[in-house]
Amino acid sequence: MNEMLFTDTYRTIAAESRGLFKDRGSRFIAIAIPVTSQEQIKARLEALRKEYHDARHHCYAWVLAPDRLTWRVNDDGEPSGTAGRPILGQINSRELTNILVVVIRYFGGTLLGVSGLINAYRSAAADALDNASITEMHVMERWLVTFPYLVMNDVMKVIKEEGCIQHDMTCTEENCTADISVRASHAPRVRDRLHKIEGISLSPVG
Repeated sequence: MNEMLFTDTYRTIAAESRGLFKDRGSRFIAIAIPVTSQEQIKARLEALRKEYHDARHHCYAWVLAPDRLTWRVNDDGEPSGTAGRPILGQINSRELTNILVVVIRYFGGTLLGVSGLINAYRSAAADALDNASITEMHVMERWLVTFPYLVMNDVMKVIKEEGCIQHDMTCTEENCTADISVRASHAPRVRDRLHKIEGISLSPVG
């Protein structure tokens, strides 16, 4: 694979952020949350429903994975297309992933209409994302590298020079196993370098 053609970065938020929009008595509280799994999303949604149990609606959109192809929207009782889609639009306009944006509405007694709702949910989500710290992350591959103790210096040289992340290392008198993460775009080169060392064995983690 040509490393120059392979993009292994994606954009997400570094920490939770919040936003607020008000219109004719209704309050729209937006919460942007970094997430990495649907299980984590479910847990955060349940926690927010308990925390804001007296709110009329909990509308949301989320996007997962570096390719941004896994996503979902929910209008939670608002007219179809007036809440989840506008929230998703703000996520997509910033090209973010691994993110959940929830907009919690406290009804003010006045109907806002379709255009008013779209504007409210879009504006609340935008405020939360404008307040967020955007960070660029690398897509990583994680490997277990098993090798003879005698070639440890050669292995560690590759790990250091290639900027790999070492999570753990265990050794016996004869063999060692290193748990490392490698940038996906660098993986073919790192794999080739390691396989040139005698006695190396690589296996993917996860």
